[in-house]
Amino acid sequence: MKIERVRRGELGYPPLLGQIPDPPASLWLRGDADATILGEISVAIVGARACSGYGRSAARLLSTGAAEAGAIVVSGLARGIDGEAHRGALAAGGRTVAVLGCGVDRDYPAAHAQLARAIVAGGGLVISEYEPGVEPAPWRFPARNRVIAGLARATVVVEARERSGALITADFALEDGREVLAVPGEITSGLSRGAHGLLRLGATPATCVEDVLEALGLEPRASAAALPDDPASAAVLEALASGAATADGLARATGLASGELAAALALLELAGAVAVDEGVVRSTIAR
Repeated sequence: MKIERVRRGELGYPPLLGQIPDPPASLWLRGDADATILGEISVAIVGARACSGYGRSAARLLSTGAAEAGAIVVSGLARGIDGEAHRGALAAGGRTVAVLGCGVDRDYPAAHAQLARAIVAGGGLVISEYEPGVEPAPWRFPARNRVIAGLARATVVVEARERSGALITADFALEDGREVLAVPGEITSGLSRGAHGLLRLGATPATCVEDVLEALGLEPRASAAALPDDPASAAVLEALASGAATADGLARATGLASGELAAALALLELAGAVAVDEGVVRSTIAR
């Protein structure tokens, strides 16, 4: 396991991170990739650990699209949205960076040890400001979040409760003068409250991959974002195969409850697979 250190002021220390109010004095890096990838165009994608299926799919869609366009996806290796952000980038053949709140010789959480190995094998890095051997502690994670925000041109919050750690990352991004985006969610879900609070404060709505790429100053590549692979989305696309339909018509055709249908439509819109105009839903997939 290759572990090296890059100090502030040395070649490889990320320039954007050096611009935040309290940059780490040094970073510990685990992986074979050159430290200079930390200076490439990056997006932070963060959110709730106990997320919904909608949140997981949204994180994957956005991270896949960002990685396909050449961005580095940065997140915190946590369960839930963070893990899906890393996986989406890897699925696109892109690179991703995991920022830990402990030493880089630790796999935290242990359940993501294989994911950490995949990140390194995929040309990414596992990094931390804490030297090897440092154990995870609750107070280290908010400090870790400032590094996640500091590395990225923009931070995307997918799902977050009102006191989520993802909102701490968003606050750091705002303090750093970086753009913050939030994915709209179901209005009845507590997982949407944090993201909707950011939207009320002026965050940019992340309704599709293009919204994220615009914040990064990137153009989408030729390959399209992967379609959601959940049963509800598949049922909606099948129902739309014979033509446009209203939400009520889709509910009857698919048998989905209103909340399931709304979540499926939101994911399909994020992927650019459907368009909704004056209550009429149309598939945009060429057949």
